[in-house]
Amino acid sequence: MRTAIFLLLAASLPGQALAADQVALANSVFVERVITDAAGKQRVSLEEPKVVTPGDRLVFVLDYRNASARPAERFVVTNPLPDAISFTDAASSPLVSVDGGRNWGLLADLTVALPDGSRRAAQPADVTHIRWAFQKAIPAGGGGKLMFRGVVK
Repeated sequence: MRTAIFLLLAASLPGQALAADQVALANSVFVERVITDAAGKQRVSLEEPKVVTPGDRLVFVLDYRNASARPAERFVVTNPLPDAISFTDAASSPLVSVDGGRNWGLLADLTVALPDGSRRAAQPADVTHIRWAFQKAIPAGGGGKLMFRGVVK
């Protein structure tokens, strides 16, 4: 089961892609562990996820770099969340979808339909996709990182 979850993670996050605007994307996943040293001091460590188990906290990092000679205008990164992962938070305020990517918004503004036809406020565990829409152009040669966290279900 644990290996299957890791394989699912690996398959869902391509190592590197080149977008239409020549923006290179590279994805990494880390397991976030809290380590207590001999003196009792705690520190957070990011480790390669050789095996993950339910409850493990993951950090997803998306590096981007504009490989073209011109600015990349209106660039958008959309990342589907693997089914085995429950979204917890993001370093910035990305748009999210709770319906498979059909509708987008800030998590606080979204609702989820219930079987009886009523609606409830969307929760982090409802997130199916995450999207960052760049308001400013990415300059030629420019880049950065996007990050979000999740927990293995």
